[in-house]
Amino acid sequence: MLPEKLVVEAKERMAPYPCEGFLNGENPAKPDLFFIGEAPGETEIYKGDPFGGRAGKQFLQYIEYLGYVLEDVYVTRTIKSRPYTIKQKNGEDRKYNRTPSKKEILAHAPLLDYEIRHTCPAVLLPMGKTPYWRLLGKSPAMTDAAGQFIRSPIRQYSRESGSYVWSEKEYSIFPLYHPAASLYNRSLDQTIYAHLDKLKKTLADNTF
Repeated sequence: MLPEKLVVEAKERMAPYPCEGFLNGENPAKPDLFFIGEAPGETEIYKGDPFGGRAGKQFLQYIEYLGYVLEDVYVTRTIKSRPYTIKQKNGEDRKYNRTPSKKEILAHAPLLDYEIRHTCPAVLLPMGKTPYWRLLGKSPAMTDAAGQFIRSPIRQYSRESGSYVWSEKEYSIFPLYHPAASLYNRSLDQTIYAHLDKLKKTLADNTF
């Protein structure tokens, strides 16, 4: 579990932004695989089930395909609250999921830093452009980034500057498409499973 002080600070920094809830699940202490998603959605926040939505179920299939069970991998997000936008539907205001802003990601940055620092995972797996940007400060097309091993420092929050600095340590990073990507584009399935095959082989050979 995250230190209460960090959680309170993150919630205070998030107060100005349209976000709700806080997802803080249990994870293993020393995982091989450390998956980073974008942000919780409506299902995760209101039902308390981080894998209850369609993308969550797709993610569970990926874990099984890799030969792991959920209890053995670390799963977190760039922010732990649900960012939303309000739109009208049938004359009523409704909340819809949206991508977290850079300010919101920065507000939660110390939480992700703590998780990575205290688990020392073998491989960081950012799923989609948002967590990729959070770690590496770039936003390439996932067609160029996904499925390629990277060895690099990552961005961490600096209390002195109030912004990001680069870590002294280098990490093994393997970007993946977000599980929701194939729900909207079924033609990605073959590519995603090819990336998972590459990851599986690298883990088996211990060459990351």
